[in-house]
Amino acid sequence: MADDTQITEWALAAGRGDQVAAAAFIRSTQREVWRFLVHLAGRDEAEDLTQETFVRALRSVHRFAGRSHARTWLLSIARRVAVDQVRSAMARPRISGGVDWQDSAERATPLTPGVDEAVALQLAVRELGEDQRAAFVLTQVIGLGYAEAAEVCGCPVGTIRSRVARARQELVQALGEGTRRSAASE
Repeated sequence: MADDTQITEWALAAGRGDQVAAAAFIRSTQREVWRFLVHLAGRDEAEDLTQETFVRALRSVHRFAGRSHARTWLLSIARRVAVDQVRSAMARPRISGGVDWQDSAERATPLTPGVDEAVALQLAVRELGEDQRAAFVLTQVIGLGYAEAAEVCGCPVGTIRSRVARARQELVQALGEGTRRSAASE
C-alpha cells in the first residue's frame, strides 16, 4: 500500500496531465474509497459512488495544490458524493409509503451465538447517524487521524472526537442489546 506522500505525488502529477500517475493514484486509493462509501451509503451504492468520486476527482485534480494529503482530499470528495446521493434519493418520490418488510425482518432477527461479530458491527454502524458514521469510519476503519477526518468532514477536530465517542457509545449499546436479545431467545 502506498503512503500518503506517494499518493499525493501521484495526484499532483495527474494534475499536470501524467496518465500513468493518474492510474497509480486511482489504483492506490480505489479500495479505501469504496470501503468508506460502503459504510456511508451501503454496498449496493458503493460501486457507482466510487466511480462518481473518481470522475469528480479527475475533473478537478488540476486544481489540487497539495495543501493536504491527496487521500484526505479524495475522501472529502467521496463524502460529498455520498451526501449528494442521499439528497437526490430524498428528492425522488417513493414507490411505496408502506413498511419495508425485508428491512423490518432483518432488524427483528435476533443475533444468535455464532453470528460473526463483524456482521453485527457492520449492521450497527449502518444505524449510526450520517455524521457519526462518517467520523467513526474515517478514524476507526479507514485509519485517518482526527485532524484528517475533521478536514474530510469540514468540521473542527473536537467535533470529530465527540462524534466518534458518541458513535462508540451507540455501538456498544446496540451490540449489547443484540447480545441480550440473543440470550433471551435461548
